[in-house]
Amino acid sequence: MILKEKIEEVAKLMRIELDDHVVYLDRVQKMIEYFDILDEADVESEKLSVQELPIKNLREDKHIPYEERIIDTLKNYKGNYIRAPKMI
Repeated sequence: MILKEKIEEVAKLMRIELDDHVVYLDRVQKMIEYFDILDEADVESEKLSVQELPIKNLREDKHIPYEERIIDTLKNYKGNYIRAPKMI
């Protein structure tokens, strides 16, 4: 069971301001229940199939020079700065 105090503590550690902690109680509880289901899955006996390729079958790396300045082709480039999308 997840307690409101734990959500407040984690939010404080992550420096996230939450108006209503109760909203997140159900979501966190569902995530933990899903992790419990994953923990119960028996994957110890599963064999992973990995396809190995010899190095001679890989393509050769080639350097292709790019004549333009890449930074000049960016849409949000202004002076010495690149404008990034807003983070919420």
